[in-house]
Amino acid sequence: MLSRALLETQGKMAWQSLRSSTGSSLFRMPALFSHFGIRFLSKPGSRSTAPNINLLYELKDDIMHDMVHFKVTSNVHPMGLHKLHKVIPDFWENPMSHPIWKDSEIQTVKNTHYEPRTSTDRLALSGVRFCRGLLNGVTGYKSGILSEKKVLNRLILLETISAVPGMTAGMLRHLRSLRMMDRDHGWIHTLLEEAENERMHLLMFISMRDTGSLFRLGVLGTQGVFMNLFFVTYSFFPSLCHRFAGYLYEESVATYDELLAAIDQGPLQEWAAHRAPAFGINYWHLKRDATLRDLVLAIRADEAHHRDVNHTFASLQMDQNNPFVRLP
Repeated sequence: MLSRALLETQGKMAWQSLRSSTGSSLFRMPALFSHFGIRFLSKPGSRSTAPNINLLYELKDDIMHDMVHFKVTSNVHPMGLHKLHKVIPDFWENPMSHPIWKDSEIQTVKNTHYEPRTSTDRLALSGVRFCRGLLNGVTGYKSGILSEKKVLNRLILLETISAVPGMTAGMLRHLRSLRMMDRDHGWIHTLLEEAENERMHLLMFISMRDTGSLFRLGVLGTQGVFMNLFFVTYSFFPSLCHRFAGYLYEESVATYDELLAAIDQGPLQEWAAHRAPAFGINYWHLKRDATLRDLVLAIRADEAHHRDVNHTFASLQMDQNNPFVRLP
């Protein structure tokens, strides 16, 4: 909570800055609106009349808030608050929590399959198989000789789809919690962590391939169709969507198993010696000399984790507690 003295200080300084920037007239609308977060396009070289944010928060030590993830990571806090830990220059750490796998966990990942038991399960599995056929046809993944280009195209398209369910489901559960004025039972954070983790997978592979305009246009169309279908379906049949996501991540695990086979004894053996991107090493806390094969193993473990989480969610009611988090 902000102290009363701090509120009074901020109010006086904001009013003084407002008067000095607008003069005696209230018809200088851009300067006035800038104090309410509305920014107009300005001419090159023009100076901003917004108050100095550092002055407004000179009493920042009195501010109490719940944005813990900003305070414990090495990232610079947007409000300039002191950190609980020393900031490490030139090092970025993702503030969204995610699993850090041990070597024993990475090596023991299994390609499991949830046998469909209901018509809903069979519908979800059929939907994933249809998507798999489209991906294989568009990328040529199963036709001809396997190449690095085919693999990266398949992985990039797969990850652009895999990052949608978590974000969409988390958003809809967030809105539902607001409408019902009730708690969410711990689902939202797990779903958003899943979406961010899948986005990081995409960033890893994008750093290895420069996609063209036609490819990006295809991603745009695919995302537009899939996002809206998933949004509407989740609004009425959330269990179906979580089962679909579970089967989608099963397909992801199978894809990474095939990729590992191509690295170990196929056309991508150079990946076993190629160093992984630096931000991938930081994100998964891999050893400093980790290779692309090590990176693929970590990503496969992520996919297996999301697979099991979504199959579990599909078997729960909307108002049941998330078994993967500790609730008060």
